[in-house]
Parts: sequence; structure tokens; C-alpha cells
Amino acid sequence: MTKLTFLAAFAALAAAGPALAGDPAAGEADFKKCKACHSITAPDGTDIQKGGKTGPNLYGIIGRQVASDPDFKYGDAIKAVGATGAVWDEASLAAYVADPGSWLKTTLGDDSAKTKMTFKLAKGGEDMAAYLASVAQ
Repeated sequence: MTKLTFLAAFAALAAAGPALAGDPAAGEADFKKCKACHSITAPDGTDIQKGGKTGPNLYGIIGRQVASDPDFKYGDAIKAVGATGAVWDEASLAAYVADPGSWLKTTLGDDSAKTKMTFKLAKGGEDMAAYLASVAQ
């Protein structure tokens, strides 16, 4: 899949329908599963959710370019997605957290794509995305 084809498909998916109907309160409750690796820290340093530093800070992730936190060292596959200009929206983040490896392979069209994120949020990805969207408003 070429970068242009990927971007066109990504834009079509983003415009195809309304935002996901996730429940931010349920996503906040589920964030405890993410805290081992991720924090949510506002630009002024306020900790919304204290957590680990193994993964990037998730403040403002919805609407941010993929793999763009300057304070985090991303793996090659997720950097390749970011290099296309892709931006996280609620739908793409929900799909990513459900199965990061599969999402990367599908998004890049590369069965050898690998991820550092081994955790899968089998249920509640829409809620997590809605929560993360809500904390940066």
C-alpha cells in the first residue's frame, strides 16, 4: 500500500461516520490497565493520571500525529505510520489498543511490522478513546 493510498483510506475512514459512541467514564475506569506504562500529564505538568514512562504520555493523543511525542522513543513500525502524517482519532486509537500488532500490520500493509506495545484491550477501546479525548479538552 502506498503512502498516498494509505492516507486516502485513512481520511475516508475518518470521514465515513460520526465519532464513536464511547463512554469516557468507563474509559477512565479502564485506564488503570494502562497506568503501568502510560501517564496522562498536561503540558503545564499537571498529572491527570500518574503512571509509568514505558509508553508515551497520552495527554492530547486524539488529534495528534501518530508517534509524535518528542519525549518518547517509538518503534520503527509506529514511526512509519507517523511518517505518513496519520493523526490519531477515536476510531484509529480504539482499533490500535484492541490489537496493536495487527493494527500496525494492516495499516502498513506489512506482515513483519512489530510493536513494543504487547498489551491488548480486548473490550472498551471506544471508551478508552473517548476518555483520552475528554481529558485534553
